[in-house]
Amino acid sequence: MVYSCAYFQHRNADLESAQENKLDYICRKLRLHPGQRLLDIGCGWGGLVIYAAQHYGVEALGITLSRPQADLASARIAEAGLSERCRVIVRDYREVDEPGSVDALVSVGMFEHVGMALLPEYFARAWRLLKPGGVFLNHGIASCPTVKPLRGRTFSNTYVFPDGELEPINVTLHAAEEAGFEVRDVESLREHYNLTLRHWVQRLKAHHEQALQYMDEPT
Repeated sequence: MVYSCAYFQHRNADLESAQENKLDYICRKLRLHPGQRLLDIGCGWGGLVIYAAQHYGVEALGITLSRPQADLASARIAEAGLSERCRVIVRDYREVDEPGSVDALVSVGMFEHVGMALLPEYFARAWRLLKPGGVFLNHGIASCPTVKPLRGRTFSNTYVFPDGELEPINVTLHAAEEAGFEVRDVESLREHYNLTLRHWVQRLKAHHEQALQYMDEPT
């Protein structure tokens, strides 16, 4: 239940190993090591904070706006015996006000819902939360400035990402730098998302009858 693209070392890799590769890739980019404090903004079902605590020895806090996500993540944390080093709570990132409290900050697949108007506040908040020399990895889908957006209601903005607002990479980088960040690395995982989507579609088709227990055929 990692709701973002996996990281495939080769095209024929299975989804589980590719998703674990993605979690490890994030941890390595964050340069995590034991004893550090990690904050995951929009932590989903807790996969990354659990992985980082298990494999990199960090103290991890995940925040989400979803009570079901927090409940399931907390149950998984307890099952893994990580309750002393790992937590997931329901909280908006704008409500976290502990300047210089974390060594590393990560946001995966939440950034699409921040929007242009809140970009300065988003990066300013991240900057304040990090200790000097801290690292922020921001992962999100970007728009392409040379491709004109479709007008009106589309399938994507109606059913897939309602209220989502995708920005060009240059706009995001400008907001990050204005907040004080030094941009050290930019990478596109577009091909990896394509492979991930193929796995998701195949699994949905394979469990078609089971899916109909939760929604109707047109959906």
